[in-house]
Amino acid sequence: MSLHEQWMKQALREAEKAFVENEVPVGAVVVHEGKIIGRGCNQIERLQDPTAHAEMIAITAAANHLQSRRLEGCTLYVTLEPCPMCAGAIVLARIRTLVFGSYDPKAGACGTLFSIPEDKRLNHNPHVIAGICDRESEELLKGFFGRVRTLSSRGE
Repeated sequence: MSLHEQWMKQALREAEKAFVENEVPVGAVVVHEGKIIGRGCNQIERLQDPTAHAEMIAITAAANHLQSRRLEGCTLYVTLEPCPMCAGAIVLARIRTLVFGSYDPKAGACGTLFSIPEDKRLNHNPHVIAGICDRESEELLKGFFGRVRTLSSRGE
């Protein structure tokens, strides 16, 4: 198992927490100098906050840990390709490397619909690595949305 896979397994644990809380199962961790300094899972429903994405929560925790808005030297691991909001935050935080699991065909901004981290017009371009533990991420997402469809067909 590669180092990227080991850290992504930690992000998947965060995604599982979201799944249990009936949130879209996305998890993220920020790693700096070989240790996790920020964790997050989707909390949009719980907090009734459209910005409470896993990445945003993990980035905020990491910035608090380092007492800096700049997360230079950090790697963000997230189970699903970041959306435009999160991709923008990754650039603004100056995260060195973004590693994500599965692509997001509906909102992906790191290669699918947009390529925000790779846009040379921006002042920072994190290195992007895609597809790490993508099957595990996709299984969690399919399980969640399958459950949602089942409940809605029953009128729950």
